[in-house]
Amino acid sequence: MFQTLKPTALVLGMIATGLLTGLPSLAFAQAAKGEPVRVRGAIVALQGDSLQVKTREGDTVDLALADGWTVSGVASATLGDIKPGDFVGIASLPEADGGDGALEVLIFPPAMKGTGEGSYGWDLKPNSTMTNATVADAVKDVNGRTVTVSFHGKEKKIAVPDGTPVVTIAPATKDDLKPGARVFVTAAKAADGKLSAQRVVVGNNGVVPPM
Repeated sequence: MFQTLKPTALVLGMIATGLLTGLPSLAFAQAAKGEPVRVRGAIVALQGDSLQVKTREGDTVDLALADGWTVSGVASATLGDIKPGDFVGIASLPEADGGDGALEVLIFPPAMKGTGEGSYGWDLKPNSTMTNATVADAVKDVNGRTVTVSFHGKEKKIAVPDGTPVVTIAPATKDDLKPGARVFVTAAKAADGKLSAQRVVVGNNGVVPPM
């Protein structure tokens, strides 16, 4: 049975590892027990409660959508939309001269503040980290934009280079899951290797979920 999430009703873990242990997220609460697997790619087909995705690695995988599965979207935003007190998820990489540089920024709606708070290993790129935290300060200077975030009594400064994807949560429906649409899914891998998922995150209007 499929359900559509309203933006204010989005539940914990979209970016969790267990959509956000790394997104319980984006992200993102998993369906069932099993090893978490993040699937990033383009939809091949949706047939009933089975979603087929061609991954960024070039493989085609089948995802069994669990009872009550949900869909949510991401839409483009800007760094100017970020204000002190906002809750964000930032994937980043260590920089050669120290500190971290953002790979992407997700602005959570107020109802999701606190989702998967902390800083965790992430697999967007090798050695990347996902930090879900509250914005303490966002400063633009001659060297670009730096966002200071706080979580569990700690602070972390993350540089956000020009061109870094910035997105926010948006409403979506099953009708948005069309062939070619880009998706991000945190799935559970069973002992037999089959993948199941409770939530699908889809890009709105051609946006690629950058998580």
